[in-house]
Amino acid sequence: MGIFLPGVPSLIMPDHPEIHHRRSIRLQPYDYAQAGAYFVTICTVGRACWLGEVVGGEMRLSALGQIVEREWLRTPTICPQVELDAYVIMPNHFHAVLLLTDVGAYCNTPLQHAPDTTQSLQSPSQTLGAIIRGFKGATTKQINLLRQTPGASFWQRNYYEHIIRDEHDLAEIRRYIEFNPGCWADDAENPARQGAI
Repeated sequence: MGIFLPGVPSLIMPDHPEIHHRRSIRLQPYDYAQAGAYFVTICTVGRACWLGEVVGGEMRLSALGQIVEREWLRTPTICPQVELDAYVIMPNHFHAVLLLTDVGAYCNTPLQHAPDTTQSLQSPSQTLGAIIRGFKGATTKQINLLRQTPGASFWQRNYYEHIIRDEHDLAEIRRYIEFNPGCWADDAENPARQGAI
């Protein structure tokens, strides 16, 4: 599954129910708190196309997609050890490259109910998983407020990650992200394509 571009390997993990239920798909015993570059893919629950639409090969974000983009761009403010690289929001999934740089830094999580909104907690967890959980939680909360759907799930429970090995790997992933909207008609994640198969 995934988009196949000339010279670019598929970067999307095949959908295997036996992997996605209960068992971790993380590489064992890899330390996801160590400095490095990662490619992540996060899908909406049920792969619903809530984030926008592709028109003429370009992604047009919905209000929900705009929340996702705004929160993603805020990530380095909350987690100073994170540097953002290429990303693309698609109708029902999100691809991004992020770099963990300072393994000694902590994420600052705003206190939700504090009278002074400048107060924050420092999270001891510096792992990729903690960063993605925080992002998914923040976006879900804002989206549920907008849609008036308190407690509803927005993202699938897990996410896919790929550890970026070198500059060549990074260049291929950046190219994949750049061309992703233009290949939407043939994307395995496109519900219109799935219905035609």
